[in-house]
Amino acid sequence: MPEIIAFVVGGLALVVAAVAGLWLWPVRRPGRRLAPAQPLDFDAAVRAAEAQVAAEATDPEVRPESRSRLLSHGSRTDRAVLLLHGYTLAPEQYDELAQEFFDSGYNVWVPRAPQHGTVDRQAHHRVEAEELTTYAAQGWAIAAALGGEVGVVGISGGAVLATWLAQVPGAAVRRLLVLSPFYGPNPRQAPAYAVRPLILLYGRRVLRDRVTSRGYSVAAVTQYLSIARTLPRPPRRTGLRSVAVAISPLDHVVDLKAAVDVPRRIARANAVPLQVCTLPETLGVEHNTLSLGADGYEWWRRYVALYEGATAPATDVPLGR
Repeated sequence: MPEIIAFVVGGLALVVAAVAGLWLWPVRRPGRRLAPAQPLDFDAAVRAAEAQVAAEATDPEVRPESRSRLLSHGSRTDRAVLLLHGYTLAPEQYDELAQEFFDSGYNVWVPRAPQHGTVDRQAHHRVEAEELTTYAAQGWAIAAALGGEVGVVGISGGAVLATWLAQVPGAAVRRLLVLSPFYGPNPRQAPAYAVRPLILLYGRRVLRDRVTSRGYSVAAVTQYLSIARTLPRPPRRTGLRSVAVAISPLDHVVDLKAAVDVPRRIARANAVPLQVCTLPETLGVEHNTLSLGADGYEWWRRYVALYEGATAPATDVPLGR
């Protein structure tokens, strides 16, 4: 992502020559299937989750530390949560926060995204938007059966999928927390006018893929951007009870204004306040707002409180008003 600007601006003449045709092409819309015809009950959901974990345990392509995780109290709880990890990462990204939710009484489901967490560290280059939305929908089908009130947390690309779930018809997401949401790239890295050509040229794999120094595939990144582009404008009223976002001012990957504006619009559509948590710069946290080191324990608790709709601390500075 940090070098996307070099790919776009460096080849601007080529892009400009193709722009007229590109703007006439519709951005691909990901699949809309959310759940089985018959919703799962608790036992069926647990069996489905355990079957997924078991399949990954026997798959030599999946790294042992990166398998999906189910944290269950053994019966349906009042609350459950789905955690969607970020691009290039895997379920272990959520280990501490998942435990915090579990200790707070939640059943927790942390599924592994397609093409992620494998011994082939470049497999995520091949991920497609339809795979990602299907993964999110299947994850939701399981999580929705684990508790009475169910919500979703996502980070970076996973935050795009969480937002998609919170807005797509057929889901019943009640709480939404997005961490460092990648609704668009940081304007210093890629200007807004370049996003659509990126989606069409790299997302459709018209141009040969490029990989940044962070190991990000431009073709893969644009799959998340294409999903973000399908979010309804104006947002739908879906019954959300709380919406929250956590960002770092040191994040040079995402568009920080969009990171707040998108959930703010969704919160307003659902007549709930948006809680914005801006991490202090002294933490030294950049894009991965789950990488908190020695300060993690305090922040896991704060993230759970934000998810539950607690008022953000007065020191937090909302961006993008």
